[in-house]
Amino acid sequence: MSLFVTALNSGSNGNCYYVGNNREAILIDAGISCREIEKRMNRLGLSMYQVKAIFISHEHSDHIKGLCRLSNKYQIPVYISRATLMATGYDLAPEQVFLFHSSTPIDVGALRIIPFNKYHDAADPYSFVIEGNDTKIGVFTDIGRVCDRVVYYFRQCHAVFLETNYDEEMLMNGRYPYFLKNRIRGGHGHLSNRQALELFLTHRSEQLSHLFLSHLSKDNNCPDLVARLFGAHADRTTIVVTSRYEEIPVYQIAALVEVTDSAL
Repeated sequence: MSLFVTALNSGSNGNCYYVGNNREAILIDAGISCREIEKRMNRLGLSMYQVKAIFISHEHSDHIKGLCRLSNKYQIPVYISRATLMATGYDLAPEQVFLFHSSTPIDVGALRIIPFNKYHDAADPYSFVIEGNDTKIGVFTDIGRVCDRVVYYFRQCHAVFLETNYDEEMLMNGRYPYFLKNRIRGGHGHLSNRQALELFLTHRSEQLSHLFLSHLSKDNNCPDLVARLFGAHADRTTIVVTSRYEEIPVYQIAALVEVTDSAL
């Protein structure tokens, strides 16, 4: 049995990740417009009516831009922490809001979602592991540094959307003001290519079939650069670079069997 995953968009201009089985699915974040989410899912052959929940990682606009419209239009429950909900300033319908807590599993149909705290400059930021059909998918973006929780869950996953936000040399030699460079690399901002590669090389398991390089900076990273960097160490892991401009194909992820990419 398998899970199906895609990134509808990944970057500082918007983030939205899809994980589902043959019956139901969830979205992690809704940082692009409702219309764009609909269009991109339609192009992939995915149905909005299979989406049974939206999980919000934190309140930054590139993660919540389309949330209200999407939730209201399709009556999709929103799972969010109390502090993040307050920080959004959104007036979501109370019956549509479900509060979660770190490391407490949430069941959505046959899917089990585990939220866990991470380091990021937000009110109460989370990453997620989604489990179904004996398969685990991680969505680990907007991470200031690798902590024990990230390592613990990374080791369990069959596929991970992992932040590779910036190349250190490009960031330091780039046009960003010094305070912003420090914010990005200061432990509560984003993961560099080097930090993400170290996590991959040190803690990947034999079962990690796919690594989706995510949330690349437009100014401080390069898709070809990061693909080459990780590709040189990929071994049996398929490396995929997500896009800040369009959806990537749907990938089929399965545990305990040889895995192949597959579009629905």
